[in-house]
Amino acid sequence: MNRKRSNSPRRQKYQANSPPDTDATKLRIIGGDLRGRPVQYSGEQHTRPMKNRVREAMFNLVGPLVKGTFTLDLFAGTGAVALESISRGSVGALCIEKHFPTVRLIHDNICNLGVDSIATVVGGDAFHWVEHRMLEEFSPPENTCWSIFFCPPYSFFVDRKQEMLDMIQTIFDRSPEGSHLIVECDEHFDTQELPNPELWDVRSYPPAVIALRRGKMLATTTDIQYGN
Repeated sequence: MNRKRSNSPRRQKYQANSPPDTDATKLRIIGGDLRGRPVQYSGEQHTRPMKNRVREAMFNLVGPLVKGTFTLDLFAGTGAVALESISRGSVGALCIEKHFPTVRLIHDNICNLGVDSIATVVGGDAFHWVEHRMLEEFSPPENTCWSIFFCPPYSFFVDRKQEMLDMIQTIFDRSPEGSHLIVECDEHFDTQELPNPELWDVRSYPPAVIALRRGKMLATTTDIQYGN
């Protein structure tokens, strides 16, 4: 009887509370010049870093579009998305993250990968930053298109849906022609509610849904080409 109890739920509970040894806490750069390099992640649940496979699928969709652009990552988490973009040819990046311990983590990741000359992180709420700080603080290189990533907690597209839609529209209006917008959400958000939904390329990588709006200039050229 005692031996049976040694394999009881108490042991299972201990195992469940042990540090997970999964891809969720083993982040790395997927492609480009920094391919294979590790990205630190504290394991805190609120950070919810994009899984390696989803990030790989997203950048397969974005393809060469990020090359030569400046990356703006508005809900940066670990900074892995911005760093992946730099690895694939982005000329620089700005990460926005409101959780200050995570801001330090992003800074460490930037330094560890040796891109601190072109990548920075700012602590603060993304909604507040866009509305009150962006116009004064954001100074990407002139004559450079942007790649803007919106990868917030999925619940924001439900609980703060209008704020998210307003932010996406504001960033789109401010971005140079040829800039690209990339949204990560889940199935609880209807991507048909995005501004001009017909211009978004939407793909599902459960549980994630990725929506890409290619550069305004490219979209206009495509419309003219096909007579739309």
